[in-house]
Amino acid sequence: MARIVGDSSGVSSITVIDGNDKSSTKIPKCLQDCVQQLDEYFQKKRNSFNLKLNPQGTEFQKQVWQSLQQIPYGTTRSYQKQSEALGDVKAIRAVASANGKNPLWIVVPCHRVIGSNGSLMGYAGGLWRKRWLLEHENPPEQQSLF
Repeated sequence: MARIVGDSSGVSSITVIDGNDKSSTKIPKCLQDCVQQLDEYFQKKRNSFNLKLNPQGTEFQKQVWQSLQQIPYGTTRSYQKQSEALGDVKAIRAVASANGKNPLWIVVPCHRVIGSNGSLMGYAGGLWRKRWLLEHENPPEQQSLF
């Protein structure tokens, strides 16, 4: 289950929640498109999002989150490569910290950022969920038995 927060200015937060949430299940009109696009993503009918976003953060964080949206579906990028793409390889820790504060899970794909050695590194939703999302986008090839 996801918690989606936003208004007519755009979606400001998407998080995954565990267990029984007592929040309203009535979906405001301004968030219905977000719910539909996420549903399509999980049904493997969508690999990019077209939503009005309004995340709250510092200008640096917003720049980092914008760069995450440039990572194509089904691919990954290292934290180092993301820092390089932002123009400052030495900012790797600040970039990783901003990724960790990304309020728009899945839509702003921080799950696609991994360690330079290919290892899964930090994800606010848990590494098991990061692994699941990466495999959802790029499932391992089925080996032929013959």
